[in-house]
Amino acid sequence: MEVLNYPETTFEKLPVTIFENSAEGAISVAREIAALIRSRQQQGELAVLGLATGSSPIGVYKELIRLHREENLSFKNVVTFNLDEYYPMQPDELQSYVYFMHEQLFDHIDLLPENIHIPDGTLPIEKVKDYCQAYEKQIDEYGGLDLQLLGIGRTGHIGFNEPGSSIASTTRLVKLDPLTITDAAKDFIKEEYVPLRALTMGVGTIMKARKIILMAWGEGKAKILHETVEGRVSEEVPASFLQQHPRVKVVVDQWAAQELTRIKTPWLVGMCAWDDSLIRRAVIWLSLKTQKPILKLTDEDYKDGSLSDLLVEAGNAYNLNLKAFNAIQRTITGWPGGKPNSNDVQRPERALPAQKRSLIFSPHPDDDVISMGGTLLRLVEQGHDVHVAYQTSGNIAVFDDDARRYADFALDFARKLHLSADQIQDEHAQVVAFLKHKKLGEEDSPLVQDIKALIRKGEAAAACRFCGVKEENVHFMNMPFYETGQVKKKPLGEADIQDVVDILQKIRPHQIFAAGDLRDPHGTHAVCLEAIFTALARLKGQEDWVDNCYLWLYRGAWQEWDIEEIEMAVPISPEELMCKRKAIFKHQSQKDSAVFPGNDKREFWQRSEDRNHATAKLYDRLGLAEYEAMEAFVRHQF
Repeated sequence: MEVLNYPETTFEKLPVTIFENSAEGAISVAREIAALIRSRQQQGELAVLGLATGSSPIGVYKELIRLHREENLSFKNVVTFNLDEYYPMQPDELQSYVYFMHEQLFDHIDLLPENIHIPDGTLPIEKVKDYCQAYEKQIDEYGGLDLQLLGIGRTGHIGFNEPGSSIASTTRLVKLDPLTITDAAKDFIKEEYVPLRALTMGVGTIMKARKIILMAWGEGKAKILHETVEGRVSEEVPASFLQQHPRVKVVVDQWAAQELTRIKTPWLVGMCAWDDSLIRRAVIWLSLKTQKPILKLTDEDYKDGSLSDLLVEAGNAYNLNLKAFNAIQRTITGWPGGKPNSNDVQRPERALPAQKRSLIFSPHPDDDVISMGGTLLRLVEQGHDVHVAYQTSGNIAVFDDDARRYADFALDFARKLHLSADQIQDEHAQVVAFLKHKKLGEEDSPLVQDIKALIRKGEAAAACRFCGVKEENVHFMNMPFYETGQVKKKPLGEADIQDVVDILQKIRPHQIFAAGDLRDPHGTHAVCLEAIFTALARLKGQEDWVDNCYLWLYRGAWQEWDIEEIEMAVPISPEELMCKRKAIFKHQSQKDSAVFPGNDKREFWQRSEDRNHATAKLYDRLGLAEYEAMEAFVRHQF
């Protein structure tokens, strides 16, 4: 288990422990909980735990289950109180926190059923107030919470204490913030299905716990974690009240920590060990802060920006500016497959071979054109042998109504061609009946999953044809981990990894492009990338082509690489950007309104273009050439 060491800082008002990844952090938290339980067992006492739901504690619960099964950790002396529950909510609904807790923890350990307490989302409204008071009383009767486990929402909420919550608030019925509702939509399929209210412990209830552990994983929590840990105490960020608790521990991975001052701008904290990467980041930061192009920065700018130490090491601003400017300029190339007959020493890609086998891995059937459609078009235009491998079917991201529409089409098509329609009529009836009675969040039937997968397959094939990719170069992998019919996926398995190994051995690419969402601990992109890394590790040293293959990582629809990370930036002309948009439009089931739009209301093509424009604008602000748009990549060494 690796704890990352960074300089001490006076900026942080809460103690923060940073782990390399969420798995390591979760194990650490689970072991602390286990130590408390065992200590109480030795004393013949109960351990009273406040538990959380959501994605943050899942790894903790997984490790607690392992400790129970493999290291004889008993939970018979444990009493639990959960933070919250949607209202109204039936306990057997897939989205209920009762269902979540039993699935993720309670059903796998020896916790006594009578010791489980979860807010009741089935109560009539007139009984809610008395129930909440009784919930508080129950906690007090057990002597209060020994340890409260918390995640943090992007509004800064803990439990469902949204912005505006008082530090004295107790268990109560609350309205959910629109951002919280948006974040919850992935579990409810549509925002309109998310309950507008919830029952939650209050901030005051949480603050009475003898110890609190706050967890945050992933880049999406970085901004609010920074506000919580380094900002002022405010009702607008309820988690900031934790600064007033005597025993709080904040456990995060390196991605959630990236906005903390000691990580983002360590030169403001103290002395730095300067390397080329950190120098580049500091110069870019100073350029954007002063709103001056890099080559116009002066010695005084560096001194005023707390970068005197760097100035001493480099000698003067001129040298620093030139070094950073040249490094950034060399990332720009209109030849993502390498420029033939050129000196490639300082280019992102090699000149040879002039025509490369380029393999683009796309986690979902549209990530390729959304994230790097302009580069894909450029690779095809420049004569490379471009392959696209769609790693998953993407079937859960298709509306039920589209599945019904295509089923109707299949039936009418059979009739039109005077084909025997008996069997297809039976299948059609099954689809109609299933969709008519389908419960919210219920797993699709195998036939409905197949229909939705075919919809997305057809769209992806159409987009590839539009981009000029040969039909035989379009590969549909349908990795098994994804095929659950639900948002929740199976763990990455041997069959998934072998699928990637097989396609790599078949194509033997000179360059690979893959979705590099390394900072997403839960999503499909991260699982798909793990499969690629594992497959390449197995092949490395066994097949010669692997040692000469470059792996380029692009980002998904919601974010771009930070400019100091970019190692290849491909300019996109206005005409190419329009072609990219048309390729995205081929994915009609994701057009207008996708099933899982995330927290961004823009359509995918709008997000993509805005991101590409923003990247080009950043290069322009730094004083480099001005382009219409840019797609960015980072090279991964494997």
